[in-house]
Amino acid sequence: MSKQEKQLWGIDLGGTKAEGVVLGPGGVEDIRFRDRVPTGAENGYAHILNQIATLVNLMEQQMGYRPERLGIGTPGTLDPKLGTMKGCNSECMNFMPLKSDLEKLLKMEIAIANDANCFALAETQQGVVKRNYPQAKVVFGVIMGTGVGGGLVVDGKALGGLQGIAGEWGHNFLDGSGGPCYCGKSGCVEKVLAGPSLERYYASVAGQAKTMKEIYALYQSGDRAATETMQRLIHFFGKALSVIVNIIDPDVIVIGGGVGNIPEIYTEGVESVRMFSFNNGVLDTPIVKPQLGDSAGVFGAAYLVN
Repeated sequence: MSKQEKQLWGIDLGGTKAEGVVLGPGGVEDIRFRDRVPTGAENGYAHILNQIATLVNLMEQQMGYRPERLGIGTPGTLDPKLGTMKGCNSECMNFMPLKSDLEKLLKMEIAIANDANCFALAETQQGVVKRNYPQAKVVFGVIMGTGVGGGLVVDGKALGGLQGIAGEWGHNFLDGSGGPCYCGKSGCVEKVLAGPSLERYYASVAGQAKTMKEIYALYQSGDRAATETMQRLIHFFGKALSVIVNIIDPDVIVIGGGVGNIPEIYTEGVESVRMFSFNNGVLDTPIVKPQLGDSAGVFGAAYLVN
């Protein structure tokens, strides 16, 4: 196998930036290229395509060759049947044939997965799973931040599913108190456990708005409304994640996103998952913090073509 064949190319496509990376045989410890360009999503779909082409050209200039395959992590999902994007927060991408358009433009084979799958894949291939649970075959990756997403990795590969929605636990019904969701349903996991949803709950109890960082500080000082908000988080975290444990029974669950930085997730939150899971009061599933931070998305994109 040539040196070029051992290198993995990936792009993390976000609403404000597109970041590219080339990984050598040493993985995340062997970064050969890393740079970004503005996505400019406000300028429309054609502009996004051109910005991706600009980034690929930069990568080619630096590396001296263009590979046959490129992995791209996206803020939405490619519908396997229709070949078009769906669920993108950069709305100009929705209903567009991103994969086929890029393959024509770049003259490369493109592998696409959503950002949660890329997160789970990166932590499996190069992050906390590889380092601490190398025998794990089934990994579920959770992102709890401004939204709630999930990604599923089986035998080292991201699993998209028949409709491209495998792992989308953020839009399972959790509790009616979450209210209407942009997806058209009501009471979704995202409407209860996402950062903005928890902030809205706090404001409804306290009568004033605070950020999650401020709410957590108030919780530590014994504030009643902040304590109620944290209790809500812990209770519904366990209830929501127990569904994943009961259905998939993964070897490891990795928690990412800003809400995932709250320490009580890994103590009281895990206890809540145990309480709601169907396993005679026992929970052996490791529920752990990620190790790759904000780099997981672009690293996971590269591993789509491994």
